[in-house]
Amino acid sequence: MFVVQKMTADEKFRMMTEDPVEQLICTLAVPTIVSMLITSIYNMADTFFVSQISTSASGAVGIAFSLMAIIQALGFTFGMGSGNYISRLLGQKDRQYAAKVAATGFFTTFGLGVVLATLGLIFLDPLVYALGATDTIAPYAKSYLSYILIGLPYMASSFVLNNILRFQGSAFYAMLGIGAGGVLNIVLDPIFIFKLNMGIGGAALATIISQFISFLILLHNSGVGGNIKIRFRNFTPKWEIYKEIFRGGLPSFYRQTLASTAMIVLNFSARPFGDAAIAAMSIVARVFQFAVSAVIGFGQGFQPVCGFNYGAKRYDRVLKAFWFSVKTAAIVLITLSTLGFVFAPKIMSLFRKEDLDVIAIGARALRFHCLSFPLSAWIIPTNMLLQTIGKSAQASLVSVSRQGLFFLPAIIILPRQLGILGVQISQPIADVFSFLVAIIMGTKVLKELESEHQKKALGLKKTEAVRGSALL
Repeated sequence: MFVVQKMTADEKFRMMTEDPVEQLICTLAVPTIVSMLITSIYNMADTFFVSQISTSASGAVGIAFSLMAIIQALGFTFGMGSGNYISRLLGQKDRQYAAKVAATGFFTTFGLGVVLATLGLIFLDPLVYALGATDTIAPYAKSYLSYILIGLPYMASSFVLNNILRFQGSAFYAMLGIGAGGVLNIVLDPIFIFKLNMGIGGAALATIISQFISFLILLHNSGVGGNIKIRFRNFTPKWEIYKEIFRGGLPSFYRQTLASTAMIVLNFSARPFGDAAIAAMSIVARVFQFAVSAVIGFGQGFQPVCGFNYGAKRYDRVLKAFWFSVKTAAIVLITLSTLGFVFAPKIMSLFRKEDLDVIAIGARALRFHCLSFPLSAWIIPTNMLLQTIGKSAQASLVSVSRQGLFFLPAIIILPRQLGILGVQISQPIADVFSFLVAIIMGTKVLKELESEHQKKALGLKKTEAVRGSALL
């Protein structure tokens, strides 16, 4: 299955533009799904082990989740932006310029990470309250975030390396780095938290150690198997490169930044209902992050196929790959949503079985989320399609709609009118409206791709007719 990883650049190009897209997506998706699931599992492991300490400690993980989204926003902006551009450049066989894009995205992210980490450590006290902590949650949050901020530069850079590898069709090498860090995190969590009596700070220390190991593996893998090696001499901080990186990466920036903002606002909206409400919504967020990770991983198998073939003007393969991804995602999400709806109380009790308030609040929210969750089968692939082919404006609109245009107004207004119910239904309501936006954006671009495919097919027929006439 992973023989692709040993191919030369030319062999990889032929595979990406000629092999059946269904087989290609599945082959590339397996390691990305594994990577996403492992990442989600060790995020849930933090939540699980920390939740054994206290409800306030569990709420602190929800506070930290907001900062983690900011770190991801930085990493995904430059990672997705660089990766999208690199896949199109490789489709055009311009490997030299692709190496400059890779180095520029990586070193820019690392430098910005150092700046943000320094500012975060200096202003740690006001930071935790700005993220929505209560007085009882704040001590746990500060203990956790002080470690996370130390690891911020290489954690953000790991997202860049991961995406650059994926968009080259080397998802297996990306999986090795992400997977190793995830497994190590799961092993270290209980040791640091309970055996060494480090509490919630131990969970954060386990995370940054694991992420550093992951970073080193990803950095090494960037130079093997025909992949583009990250070299400082290729660092080219030119506007021409940044413009394309931002064009492909800004939708991710909007999505991740708004996810962080949404989590902060959610914490503030849940705060009047006590630490149990914050803890419950934090657990629900992690559970759904795990559930959607498989679909995102599958979509990440679609993206390099999309990028290569769009760059090679194989619009028919782009369309075929998109519809295969949508159908597969729909089957997966309907299945997961059904299971989540039926077993919602049991899922919540895995984290805080002795806290009935957390279970009751979380189970109800989980079931509301399950009703709208299958809509992501269209939203996620559509957003990935728009972003990968360089439709930045449309992709940005889809990205901001879920957590920005619709969720933020809902989470600000509905809890004041409906109490805790408003907190629980805000995200499902936002998902419905986001789906409508994605329908409009997606169908328009699909028609454009179909039109381009028809034009190209017609042009080929005319060329063949002219050649036939010349032979006669």
